[in-house]
Amino acid sequence: MTTESRRRFTRRAGAVVAALAVGATAPTLSAVPAAAGVGFKKADTGASITAYRWLNKGKTAFDFTVKSPSLGSSQNVRVLLPKGWKHNSTQSWPVVYAYHGGNDDWTSWTRKKSTDIEALSRKWGVMVVMPEGANGSYTNFWNGGKGGTPRWEDFHLQEVRQLVERNYHAGGARATMGVSSGAQGACGYPGRVPGMFRYAACFSGVLSMSSPGIPSLLMYTNSGNGNDPYSIWGLPWVDKANWDAHDPIKLLPRAKGTRFYVASGTTGQRGPLDPAGIAPWDIGYLSERAIGPTVEQFAKRAKELGIPITAHIYGNGRHSWPYWKREMHTAWPSMMKTIGARPVA
Repeated sequence: MTTESRRRFTRRAGAVVAALAVGATAPTLSAVPAAAGVGFKKADTGASITAYRWLNKGKTAFDFTVKSPSLGSSQNVRVLLPKGWKHNSTQSWPVVYAYHGGNDDWTSWTRKKSTDIEALSRKWGVMVVMPEGANGSYTNFWNGGKGGTPRWEDFHLQEVRQLVERNYHAGGARATMGVSSGAQGACGYPGRVPGMFRYAACFSGVLSMSSPGIPSLLMYTNSGNGNDPYSIWGLPWVDKANWDAHDPIKLLPRAKGTRFYVASGTTGQRGPLDPAGIAPWDIGYLSERAIGPTVEQFAKRAKELGIPITAHIYGNGRHSWPYWKREMHTAWPSMMKTIGARPVA
């Protein structure tokens, strides 16, 4: 494809809708400013923990830094610990891997304006792991068929998973949860690695990548977040096999061991949790109008395949945290039951 053809494609894609980002500008990624301990076990790729820091006096949450061969860089991960956790414990805990949306970072879920996941998770015997996803679209980049870095899927499913299991007592009873592009990852990963996740909760994510207008939408979105959009999955009409291999709806037959919860708005209109004064053409409304039908299609296909799924298609509402926080609370009890996490005093 010529440079001019690519420019024309991007301009056409821009007419579909602007972006699937969370909507807030991400803070600058900062290094974890504490010296790492001695004796941490590495992942199979050689990924290693190079630093960590506690986030509170009670030592119930911490960040750690991973030197990642899969990414060719160092990235951060946030962990919320269950009550009773000890570094020298022989016990392991069920774990929820929570993925953030575009233009955000690993701190996303724990901001006060986002969710109350810290307070909620402390009521259960569960660990929560929130890795950096940058704007990597939760995939190993295609890079014209050559592969190479960044390999975000390998970072999440192999490196981060192995590091928290080998060093911090994360167990094999796993759930995944995500918002926006993180929801696309959360609902795609169970099909990419069958049997890894027992539960997937996906809020406002593109769950059918080949639906009309969606390839253009994704290409346009990724042209504005610092990536070369052609490097992620390739060209949708040329590298269709690679797109299909990462499309959550087409991965469903491989995810029959996973229980799903999906939610999204559909109308692109003002909802009950939206503040006053937001314009009808706000990107948060346009995003839900584009995303909603893909969530409906995903839920329909899961039911056809006999895969257990709960779908909350709530119509009006913006692509934003107030709705995702609500859906997290709705999905949480079922998620905990599925991974065997119990309430704690």
